[in-house]
Amino acid sequence: MARAGDKETVRTLLDEHGKTYAEEAGIRLKDTPQPLYELLVLSLLLSARIRASVAVAAARALFGAGMRSPKKMRDATWQQRVDALGEGGYRRYDERTATQLGDGAELVIDRYGGDLRRLREKADGDPEAIARLLQEVPGIGPAGADIFLREVQGVWKEAAPRLDGKALDGAEKLGLPKDGEKLAGLVEKDELPAFAAALVRAALDKDIAEEVREGS
Repeated sequence: MARAGDKETVRTLLDEHGKTYAEEAGIRLKDTPQPLYELLVLSLLLSARIRASVAVAAARALFGAGMRSPKKMRDATWQQRVDALGEGGYRRYDERTATQLGDGAELVIDRYGGDLRRLREKADGDPEAIARLLQEVPGIGPAGADIFLREVQGVWKEAAPRLDGKALDGAEKLGLPKDGEKLAGLVEKDELPAFAAALVRAALDKDIAEEVREGS
């Protein structure tokens, strides 16, 4: 049973901050190779100790430079990847990340034919197996795998509900239950990716948490 006020808090949160990071990066997420790969790139960028807005801008710059598929990413020069990351303001980690993006694209091509749906098949749809396989991609650690699964859960339904540690931290700051199942019950299934992203924003920005609590 939801506590009084929880649903109001959730509605306020979704109304004001309910946008996935994929949407922010211009990714039209669906179960096809290109947007799934774009999400992998975004997940790698977001998992670094850098502002989410910078990671999103860097993803947009990479995609704007044509690096929207594993083949295009692999075939770009290292310097082209560095330049695109720099254009997005992703300078602190640009050289290492440019290398990881190239190596990761190579792995996705060699192992999955450039199609992350094959990774899903190899994992037999098990979310934890998907997370383990994702972490074999250079630059993707536990945080990157969590980000990917949070965002993809609207497309890969077996990943839902994915409300991990960072999302639960946001729930706690908002006075919501710090329990994934209870939280998932406060929204419609198709709202889960946006809800998860909004909770993460609340975890990362105390002003958002305070604003939502005051407005609900």
